[in-house]
Amino acid sequence: MTSTAGTTVATTGRPAPTAPGALPLLGHWPRFGRRPYRFLSTLAAQGPVVRVRIPGYDTYVVTEPDLVREAFVTLSDQGMMIERAQDLLGEGVTVLQGQRHRRERRMIAPAFAKTRIADYAAVMTRLGAERAASWRDGEVLAVNEQMHDLALRTVAGSLFSGELGAETAEQIHRLLPPVMTLLSRRVTRPAWIDRLPLPSNRRFDALVAEMKAVTATIISAYRAELDADPDLDHGDLLGTLLKARDDDSGAMLTDSQVHDELINFLVGGTEAIGATLAWVFHELGQNPEVEAALHTEVDAVLDNARPAEFADLAQLEVTKRIVLETLRKYSPWLTVRHVPEPYVLGGTEIPGGSMLFVCPVAVHRDPAVHADPMRFDPNRWLPDRMATLSKGAHIPFGMGARQCPGNIFALTEVVLQTATIAAQWRLRPVPGVPVREIVIGALVHPQRLPMRAEAR
Repeated sequence: MTSTAGTTVATTGRPAPTAPGALPLLGHWPRFGRRPYRFLSTLAAQGPVVRVRIPGYDTYVVTEPDLVREAFVTLSDQGMMIERAQDLLGEGVTVLQGQRHRRERRMIAPAFAKTRIADYAAVMTRLGAERAASWRDGEVLAVNEQMHDLALRTVAGSLFSGELGAETAEQIHRLLPPVMTLLSRRVTRPAWIDRLPLPSNRRFDALVAEMKAVTATIISAYRAELDADPDLDHGDLLGTLLKARDDDSGAMLTDSQVHDELINFLVGGTEAIGATLAWVFHELGQNPEVEAALHTEVDAVLDNARPAEFADLAQLEVTKRIVLETLRKYSPWLTVRHVPEPYVLGGTEIPGGSMLFVCPVAVHRDPAVHADPMRFDPNRWLPDRMATLSKGAHIPFGMGARQCPGNIFALTEVVLQTATIAAQWRLRPVPGVPVREIVIGALVHPQRLPMRAEAR
């Protein structure tokens, strides 16, 4: 017997089957590196826990929802792969392990309290309305770019307020897209390449240094204001982080820690939310009956097509189900857990030191978990149907100690901005233009998503 994350588990079990198709020396890397989530989606047929050969890692993939839930709840550290992102994410809550992760997560929790979400909702509403007002009837929009830009401006607007905040947001808006493009390449390639004097490595380092300089300026300004008036409340994420204290020691976050949390929020709040908003409108364009139900709801709730507000959330039930279904169909393709000691999961023995992969999009598209999984069906999320699902059957934000701390922020933003835009516009697919899925970082994005705006 041994102990893992406070749980005593047996250390004997059957060995995991190895996925077929491994090549000498390269293992499964060619298939994994080329189309990672498509490869991981094939593994459920091999068993609930399957070994995958990736050079440099001892890797196991969990495919069964109940075991996914157990793994997420029992194992909390993410291991060496997430550490590859530390050059950008620093020591933010996404990267920290063990006790430090638990401590800092508690400290940042007030930033996502319900009262704060209500404050951020005002930013979400304003920017969603501004985006809708910027379009012209008949205009063909690059919806993936529009939604990414809207998500970035929204999270930056929630992080920083005031004139200096607006300047900081514009600088972040310039820096984040290229640095994220470079980061997504780094985390899936051999670590030694990061140390080579390549132009891409030098560019990445320069962008990260510039982002640190940008956030240092506004953190310093906020600190000075708090020193002069400790009761000052900007009503934004940065101000909340600067006031955060550890319950036990009373310690506050250092400027470096605040910077790292800001970058973590910017990355998570932009990439995931932007992709989700884009997929929402893609699916509405493909499913006119779902779009009609949405329009019926927003017309009833949002009189005269006004922007959706925080107080409207309770009445936007169809909109919420559309968002949940989008998150099911287009969720992250990879979540990682580190197995520090030998562990038995579902009767399968996993050696200590291994990495455990969960592919949420594969679980969500498994017909054994969700019937007819490629059909877009928001009614899956009616209460009586949700009650029949395993808790590991819908994991767009993870679960357990590593569940995304900004999940309510993300859901609130996507619901409010979807309703605000849908009250004024229909977005129509452009005939003859296929919409292909691509992997960027840990997310499934539309490669191109041109749509024609039609005023309602």
